[in-house]
Amino acid sequence: MTRMIQSAYTRLQIPEITIGSVKIGGENPIALQSMTNTNTNDTEASVEQCIRVFEAGGDYVRLTAQGIKESENLKNIKQQLVARGYTQPLVADIHFNPQAALVAAKYVEKVRINPGNYVYIGSLRKTDYTDEEYAAELEKIRENILPLLEVCKQYGTAIRIGVNHGSLSQRIVSRYGDTPQGMVVSMMEFLHICKDADFKNVACSIKASNTRIMVQATRLLAQRMIEEDCRFPIHLGVTEAGAGEDGRIKSAVGSGSLLLDGIGDTIRVSLTEAPECEIPVCKLIVDY
Repeated sequence: MTRMIQSAYTRLQIPEITIGSVKIGGENPIALQSMTNTNTNDTEASVEQCIRVFEAGGDYVRLTAQGIKESENLKNIKQQLVARGYTQPLVADIHFNPQAALVAAKYVEKVRINPGNYVYIGSLRKTDYTDEEYAAELEKIRENILPLLEVCKQYGTAIRIGVNHGSLSQRIVSRYGDTPQGMVVSMMEFLHICKDADFKNVACSIKASNTRIMVQATRLLAQRMIEEDCRFPIHLGVTEAGAGEDGRIKSAVGSGSLLLDGIGDTIRVSLTEAPECEIPVCKLIVDY
């Protein structure tokens, strides 16, 4: 039975991208990652935690960069890791401040941004859009993100566009609700902006703590990427899956189901445990 399942497996064909020394997409192995839970301004603690993840088999590590100060300190973290012989890529997780992404992109191999943070401030309380208003706001978003793409081109930095259930822009919610369809529409808008700007070093993720929503949205994303000829590597993960058996089961059901569909080029298992504990779980899911 195992041989039959393996012979039926077909991986979604995705162009290869580069994240520092790691390549994802194409025929490359599915990359394993984790995320630190240290204060990014605490250089020593962040470096030690990154090393534990790398020693556990992580291909790269993500660190929170919620502001300019944290983004600037990524330079120090990177320098100390390299000095100790660890050259694996680092990823900056940009929360609310798009300006922090412009800084982080100079120091790390990838920045993760949320489309929900690239909104026109005046639209935060708007609940109804005409077609013209909808298109105008999308154009403002394009203008806001193009400078980041230019910095990333200059420094060879990749981008992950991460759409989260519950953090869609009001513009998207006004038409699609906080739904898998809305999540995919938000993602495809940003992917097309990158494609139009000839920026190819992009990965994407659609995440939710609800496993069914995460699986449904990611399957829909894969379908839309094929239909619109706009394919980029997909990162898999269930948001805040939890600890112990519960977190492992949720991640295996969510990410495992998609991997069996041939969807997914990189994976994180989001456990409320030490980050290095996530990597063996990632490996078990991927190996299966």
